Amino acid sequence: MSGLALLAGWAADLAAGDPRRWHPVAGFGRAAGFAERLLWRDSRAAGAAFAAACVGLPAAAALGADLALGRAGRAGAWLRAGLLAGLTWAALGGRSLGREAEGIARALETGDLAGARRRLPALVGREVSGLDEAEACRAVCESVAENTADAVVGPLVWGALAGPAGVVAYRCANTLDAMVGQHSQRYERFGWAAARLDDLLTWAPARLVVLLAAACAPMVGGDALAALAVARRDGRRHPSPNAGPVEAAFAGATGVRLGGRNVYPNGAAGRVELRGPLGHGARPDPGAIRRCARLSALVGAGAAVVCAGLTPRAAR
Repeated sequence: MSGLALLAGWAADLAAGDPRRWHPVAGFGRAAGFAERLLWRDSRAAGAAFAAACVGLPAAAALGADLALGRAGRAGAWLRAGLLAGLTWAALGGRSLGREAEGIARALETGDLAGARRRLPALVGREVSGLDEAEACRAVCESVAENTADAVVGPLVWGALAGPAGVVAYRCANTLDAMVGQHSQRYERFGWAAARLDDLLTWAPARLVVLLAAACAPMVGGDALAALAVARRDGRRHPSPNAGPVEAAFAGATGVRLGGRNVYPNGAAGRVELRGPLGHGARPDPGAIRRCARLSALVGAGAAVVCAGLTPRAAR
């Protein structure tokens, strides 16, 4: 039942994508923002308390609901499966990720760089106003790769390992990292715990993405061994222990070169981050965006099958 529920949640995301209104993740973000205003202090201890509350309370509620349904007999088994399927659908973002990437690729193919820049903030956190076509393509390819781990494979892995509570805990931790995990004067200490928690929870999903990206590389015109070699050689050049191997694997699988100079909004000057090269191919073009989006979809499908097979029910 749990394996089927994960597959059903993945299929619902593939078919329907994110709800246009009343998205649970957006609601969590608003609640977490309110909690931040109440709890913010320039200290790691305050940030740890904030992260513990924002992740622990929703996860405990999901666990409580799962346990309560487990005491309802045969009907409860179906309701538990429905709970896991619904939470998995709400946590996944694969269809939206592919849709945004394809939309930017279409804009760039028609020469509409301004239109592509307007769409980029939906995918990337860096400053986009000065990006040329190649840099816009790089930003999208890197974001598609990283979000394949964060918004697709991560919820599936934790749903397989810990059921509804795992899905909720992972999605909350990943959302908190996006909100407060960046390097800035406000969040350098307060966001430390949220960033480290997300790193810990995403470690296993990111390594699964690397393996699946290599396995699926021939289906996007790439080479499996090249994807693994680039991930191993270049992944450590990225400041993130999880995004680095994933982005490097996508670079190797699609035959492009990622990495470089990124500028992030941080006050008037902005924060500049220099990353080493990932891969040894050409600079990305709109075709590379399409290959990355296709690879992301294939990795998501593979992860759904693998994670469905890892559920406790499947193991019995």
